[in-house]
Amino acid sequence: MASESGKLWGGRFVGAVDPIMEKFNSSITYDQHLWEVDVQGSKAYSRGLQKAGILTKTEMDQILQGLDKVAEEWAQGTFKLSPNDEDIHTANERRLKVVTDLRLWMRQNCSTLSALLRELIRTMVDRAEAERDILFPGYTHLQRAQPIRWSHWILSHAVALTRDSERLLEVQKRINVLPLGSGAIAGNPLGVDRELLRAELNFGAITLNSMDATSERDFVAEFLFWASLCMTHLSRMAEDLILYGTKEFNLVQLSDAYSTGSSLMPQKKNPDSLELIRSKAGRVFGRCAGLLMTLKGLPSTYNKDLQEDKEAVFEVSNTMSAVIQVATGVISTLQIHHENMARALSPDMLATDLAYYLVRKGMPFRQAHEASGKAVFMAETKGVALNQLSLQELQTISPLFSGDVSHVWDYGHSVEQYAALGGTARSSVDWQIGQVRALLGAQQA
Repeated sequence: MASESGKLWGGRFVGAVDPIMEKFNSSITYDQHLWEVDVQGSKAYSRGLQKAGILTKTEMDQILQGLDKVAEEWAQGTFKLSPNDEDIHTANERRLKVVTDLRLWMRQNCSTLSALLRELIRTMVDRAEAERDILFPGYTHLQRAQPIRWSHWILSHAVALTRDSERLLEVQKRINVLPLGSGAIAGNPLGVDRELLRAELNFGAITLNSMDATSERDFVAEFLFWASLCMTHLSRMAEDLILYGTKEFNLVQLSDAYSTGSSLMPQKKNPDSLELIRSKAGRVFGRCAGLLMTLKGLPSTYNKDLQEDKEAVFEVSNTMSAVIQVATGVISTLQIHHENMARALSPDMLATDLAYYLVRKGMPFRQAHEASGKAVFMAETKGVALNQLSLQELQTISPLFSGDVSHVWDYGHSVEQYAALGGTARSSVDWQIGQVRALLGAQQA
């Protein structure tokens, strides 16, 4: 029966496998992503076997030619999968008990994602630089808080994404470790030179322990966590823009290319691109949690449960690629309503500035905060804006108020006082732009 089934593991088994179990057990449907790197790994292993004396030079050359033929068929779409092809290793006539293919694929894919993410950050920084002089409300608890530069908001999200960019490079280092030549559990008894394999496949290091090498999926978990955190940042940015784009805020407007209409209400322009970014975050989180649940109870070395890793990686990789590119498109085409941003600024947002005014006059901040609060209450009681209180009325709260308090009601003056590095003053925003550009340059080097 073993020879009839054609299974690599068939010698021990005498009964036919349930067809449903056959399908349940197979990973070939999503392993097909790996054909190119699988051939690459197989070639390197063939050279290692030749060096170890297991293959003659002629045999190695025949295998290499055969693998080239296999690669050509995959590339042209003519490679025929057999129902008995359990996974990509079986399909290419060998079965590695390690995850070299996945590491090779992820290494390549992470480089692509890194480039896409840097392009998004660069797009955001370019926009921040071009629109540095536009002011709008900063919000806390979804309440108007203080005037800030629009660029300061853009950079707040760009800076979060630079951490994601940096984190992805760190994950790549741990992906770039070669498990090939570890065998199933005990190691490789055939004298295969693992350093040769490492050099052939351009890995940064080799795995240290054969048992760990067959079952370790830290690099997958790290990648899925990276994606989850990056999606958290992108989802939060999307949420801000969804709010800012409502009629209630009316600060920005999405390009038609990233919006849809309503099937019922002709006046509507729905931010579908942003809502999908927000929803895709949930899918990515689910994949991360799912893999961690799979890993947590496994005994040592390889277990079939680990087959779940590849599907998660492929889905999340595809999602991240699409989301990052859509986010780049959204940011590059977004329209902002300058006048509405200016109109959204109101004197009550300068209450903190009023407190700082008193602090500069020598009043402790706690008392200054209380005095500013009394001024806000007085304005509300009188039904006027905070800046419409007369000097005499302010002096009933504190004698420290004098004629220069009028400078407080200037929004441009307000943002310029936050010149400490990281603040919303023009000089600080310029510094942030320079810092992010430098980080991008260093990451690309």
